[in-house]
Amino acid sequence: MSLYAQLLQRAAEQRPIRIALIGAGKFGSMYLAQVPRTPGVHLAAIADLSPDAARANLARVGWAPEQAQASSLDQALQTGQTWLTEDWQAVVRHPAIDVVVECTGHPIAAVEHCLDAFAHGKHVVNVTVEADAFCGPLLARRAAEAGVVYSMAFGDQPALICDLVDWARTCGFPVVAAGRGHKWLPHFSESTPETVWGYYGLTPEQAQRGGLNPKMFNSFLDGSKPAIESSAVANATGLGVPSNGLLYPPASVEDIPFVTRPRSEGGVLERKGMVEVISSLETDGRRIPYDIRMGVWVTVEAETDYIKHCFEEYNAHTDPSGRYFTLYKRWHLIGLEVGMSVASVALRREATGVATGWHADVVATAKRDLRPGDLLDGEGGYTVWGKLLPAETSRRLGGLPLGLAHQVKVIRPVAKGQCLSWDDVAMDTQTPAWRTRRAMEDLFGMP
Repeated sequence: MSLYAQLLQRAAEQRPIRIALIGAGKFGSMYLAQVPRTPGVHLAAIADLSPDAARANLARVGWAPEQAQASSLDQALQTGQTWLTEDWQAVVRHPAIDVVVECTGHPIAAVEHCLDAFAHGKHVVNVTVEADAFCGPLLARRAAEAGVVYSMAFGDQPALICDLVDWARTCGFPVVAAGRGHKWLPHFSESTPETVWGYYGLTPEQAQRGGLNPKMFNSFLDGSKPAIESSAVANATGLGVPSNGLLYPPASVEDIPFVTRPRSEGGVLERKGMVEVISSLETDGRRIPYDIRMGVWVTVEAETDYIKHCFEEYNAHTDPSGRYFTLYKRWHLIGLEVGMSVASVALRREATGVATGWHADVVATAKRDLRPGDLLDGEGGYTVWGKLLPAETSRRLGGLPLGLAHQVKVIRPVAKGQCLSWDDVAMDTQTPAWRTRRAMEDLFGMP
């Protein structure tokens, strides 16, 4: 039975999936816009550190004010309304909640939210992929031990890429490469929240009018978010990652099957079976027509002449050899698609992407020369960007994961372009996020 048919059945039985959302920012608001239009679900609670901002976002997406007027979670369950609170623990620990959607965008807090949800028997859809990038394999293990499902969020690119990889493998195709698109030039890695809008073609005034967060947007531009998402995909699918960071080959949709081949056959990959990100800009900055900037893709190989001939007979667009074919989605709809994950984990008990091993890591890398006393400011900030590396390489370097490079003091000089290590910083070792990361290294790390 399809997910939608099952949702209709739950609605007819007056037995909706009961959901708690933590974080009602931009991504969360996009999901909030869809919830009233989805049968068989009840968003019973929203936890946000700023209830006033959350109410403003509810109004922005079209909620009637009375819909979020419940004075408690119990009242929300009785009336079908939604309880808005600052107390995330109260919503995570309530026995009636089925699924927690973690949507804060704060990786250290997200780890605590996920672990507490598992401990109280809740499935988790984790939108905060920054957390998944540095300890997703252990979060998945903890969820399984608790008998619940932990999942990436559909609509965000990692889950969509995992879906394409699953399609390919289920059809019997070997996956040569998979990934997303991005607007990229090498000097973007040095961008800060002060320079980001110029690269996006916006004025600071336009960005302020739209309520756009410069640090969040800069985390995409400087390569941190593509690295984070690629790490999550590699850990979920077992695909490899480049030995010294993403290459960002420029290509139109038409050229993806040509570019995403091994170097030995004229492409850019070190070998078959890799994640990569395709740039929508030529190396001289010219925009590529019909790009994949906002989309996802997977390249597969015809292993026999018969399959190659099928590609030809059905006019599938391939590389010149006729053996490599790319399937793609040119767009993703971000929070508008999260309902797929909620339904999948609640009704099928199936994740829409989840880490199965530790294959990749994102290491904090200096944007400028760093001095003792400098304070790291995480993804999209002024001090570091994220470099994708094989997990084995990160472990050997003692690499500082980008997701933990928040409000951390530098204690040794680090040159611009150098990856930071644990020894370069003074870490707070009391957080659940730090303990979870170190436990993951012990469990999955290489000797």
